[in-house]
Amino acid sequence: MNTSARSYLITGGSGFVGSHLTDALLARGDSVVILDNLSTGRLTNLRPHPRLRFVQGSVLDELVVDELVHQCEVVVHLAAAVGVKLIVEQPLRCLTTNIRGAEIVIEAAHRYRKKIMLTSTSEIYGKNSSGPLREDSDRVLGSPAVVRWAYSTAKAVEEILANAYFKERGLPTIVVRLFNTVGPRQSPAYGMVIPRLVRQALNGTPLSVFGDGTQTRCFAHVADIVDALLGLLDTEAAIGQTFNVGSTEEVSILELAKLVIEHTGSTSGVDLVPYHEAYEHGFEDMTRRVPDTAKLRALTGWTPRRSLDEILAEVVQEARDDLVSSR
Repeated sequence: MNTSARSYLITGGSGFVGSHLTDALLARGDSVVILDNLSTGRLTNLRPHPRLRFVQGSVLDELVVDELVHQCEVVVHLAAAVGVKLIVEQPLRCLTTNIRGAEIVIEAAHRYRKKIMLTSTSEIYGKNSSGPLREDSDRVLGSPAVVRWAYSTAKAVEEILANAYFKERGLPTIVVRLFNTVGPRQSPAYGMVIPRLVRQALNGTPLSVFGDGTQTRCFAHVADIVDALLGLLDTEAAIGQTFNVGSTEEVSILELAKLVIEHTGSTSGVDLVPYHEAYEHGFEDMTRRVPDTAKLRALTGWTPRRSLDEILAEVVQEARDDLVSSR
């Protein structure tokens, strides 16, 4: 029996990252309550467990959030409208879910003096393409008229709220900025690049790479990301701090498409799609996004263990299995 076991509330816990975090917490003896409206999460991501309770509901429901926060010891706020595609298509929903949802969850955590981890995003840095980006690097944003920056702005408001509650009210908060995270259970439906490219390759259709493909990103395996989150949740010195969490192994999106073709053995080619065709006129992207994770490493010793090749092998295998089971 784990005598230091704790009870966690995870909002958005049946989603990609949330379900993997749930598995890890349950495996070490903690208990988990999940609040999720299943708009992007899936019940199939969760395995039944005696210390797991699922509540279908929204972070916008103040009464439900109040009750669940009251019952737990630690809150991990993951619920968010995510993915560039969704943000561009439904900016109002993204703003409401992200800003108001965070406000309700943080207020409840403060009411009951519960420690809260808030998951933010590398989108915080906007168009800042210098790198590697430190936690105190500048945000560089385009015009508010460009929908792309709605998500970045919403997440910035969440971070500012968490920091204000820590500084002014003493609420124990931890903010984590997740960079590109991939692995099993990630849906291709919300514009996530690796699941989308892998499925295109397996279907024999051209792999669509937006822009000229020279933009670079860093991809970390979800299991490595979860290890980082657990390390921070278990470290008192993390409270009141913000941390970048992600891989520093850089790859261009064109290179990535070629690696996907290699891993799948596909005969597909690559189509370069202008941004305005993929999203909308005026869409802006950053040429480079690389995290500086020195702060996280210094505090917890964390470094990602899985390479991009290992990640791709696993994602390709999962996509093949999905295709077989859906036939």
